[in-house]
Amino acid sequence: MGKSQNHCRLILTSFPFILFLCAFVFLNQVRVDNLLKFGKFMPIQLYNNNSSTTPGLLSTNEGEIRILLGILTLADQYKRRHFLRLIYGTQPRVTGAKIDVKFVFCNLTKEDQKVLVALEIMMYNDIIILNCTENMDKGKTYTYFSSLPTLFDTELTPPYHYVAKADDDTYFRLEALVDSLRPLPRDDLYYGYVIPCSSKDPFNRYMSGMGYFVSWDIVEWIKDSEIPKKHMEGPEDMVFGEWMMEGKRGMNRFNAKWSMYNYPEPRTQCTHELWPETIAVHLLKTQEKWIKTLQFFNVTHNIKSSKLYHI
Repeated sequence: MGKSQNHCRLILTSFPFILFLCAFVFLNQVRVDNLLKFGKFMPIQLYNNNSSTTPGLLSTNEGEIRILLGILTLADQYKRRHFLRLIYGTQPRVTGAKIDVKFVFCNLTKEDQKVLVALEIMMYNDIIILNCTENMDKGKTYTYFSSLPTLFDTELTPPYHYVAKADDDTYFRLEALVDSLRPLPRDDLYYGYVIPCSSKDPFNRYMSGMGYFVSWDIVEWIKDSEIPKKHMEGPEDMVFGEWMMEGKRGMNRFNAKWSMYNYPEPRTQCTHELWPETIAVHLLKTQEKWIKTLQFFNVTHNIKSSKLYHI
């Protein structure tokens, strides 16, 4: 009888502890399940910039300057995009600035694109796919700018102070870019490298397609105005300048020459030697030109020492 009572007493005293263990296991299982579900929907950020920002999740820091660097490229240019992610992702963060780098192209047309581009989006979330047929000078730039007010319909006004259309063979030094844009007006602005190359008058003709910036109000004007809709074909940078001229827009116009220029070789009226005051270098058509440019600006100077490698 004594042994039976001891067993009953042991069971009764152990019961609360058993309940506690069950509850602890249950709660931790719920926590793990929730984290797994959460992780399915969160973009993974593996490189050091803000280009994985999703529309609707823009920063709410009103004191910062917000810039969208839209790089127009082609869906099949996988290697170029991965290379540019290295270029922009390793640049130091710019204090007081939010710079989103996005790769922009038209509708996917191949089965492999639908897999590979989808994987890029899942990993980096830095791609904009426009509803258009791929082209260079038949309206792609119009589709890009006119789509942005809908794509970035957020509570933050404006979503970006400045929006760029840039080529994928242009190298932007982000800190120099921000320093150049920060003191400028945030309305009716048209900024870039003025064409013709011999001119320094920003009202002469138009800004080179290497990379030009406009303020957000001009982006909205492009969406709503009939002027761009009636004239979309032709060299895209020249056509854009004609929109500005006909619509009397971009009256705050700034020429960034010679902080923006074409790569020094082969020498033309549009080239300039690499120099410390650079904002952008254009026509980096070969790996050799990219490497020489990156070496000049000593982009790997802050690599950390480690026993794992020697360079």
